[in-house]
Amino acid sequence: MRPGAELIARIADLEPRTVVDLGSGSGELTALLASRWPEADVTGVDSSREMVEKARGSHPGAEWVVGDIEDWAPPGPVDLIFSNAALHWVDDHHKLFRGLRSHLSSQGALAVQMPDNWRAPTHRVPADILDEGDWPEAARRALLRDRVCRVDDYREWLQPAEVDVWRTTYHHTLTGDDPVWAWVTGSLLRPVLAALDDDDSDRFEAECKSGYAAAYPTRDGVTTLPFSRLFLVARPG
Repeated sequence: MRPGAELIARIADLEPRTVVDLGSGSGELTALLASRWPEADVTGVDSSREMVEKARGSHPGAEWVVGDIEDWAPPGPVDLIFSNAALHWVDDHHKLFRGLRSHLSSQGALAVQMPDNWRAPTHRVPADILDEGDWPEAARRALLRDRVCRVDDYREWLQPAEVDVWRTTYHHTLTGDDPVWAWVTGSLLRPVLAALDDDDSDRFEAECKSGYAAAYPTRDGVTTLPFSRLFLVARPG
């Protein structure tokens, strides 16, 4: 929640009538958007029907839509398009961000947060294991690779607009056995594990845990995990 809440806090001087949360998940941040702007019509969009049903049950005040981000098109201009930790799953950011910019109202805003830890061991350890070992091709293809582009590219694709971009590294304090493995299997490695049989899954897990233990040593029962995220707020110029 913290990166999303910090992104919302950076959206100043905006009184939106329409708000769309792309990749809304279970709806906690969508509800926070609705609380920040109670007069706005707020819609959460997510590709998971299960997540949308959960959000609809927990936060009935918003509208909830099952749909893919790359296919999303609103019926009219939107005052705030918000997306927290979702757009890195979508291909072709050149097309995606130009499209999102085209859906903004003249006084609107696009606010985005994407993980930007691709060159860190969280992502390099499994990538190196898959690329250098004897693994099913489906598992290699299932690993999400770096889709975050250069800042100058995003600035270009969003013109005309004032674009505020920043990068924050969060130093997470983790405990328990193999905590980095537990962290990464919650998102990045889930599709990879689904593509492996039991034997390969056990072997992949053992190699990843060894790599993570070397990269992120535990001290006094605590493992510090630096994790960077890229933030962007664009306002039409």
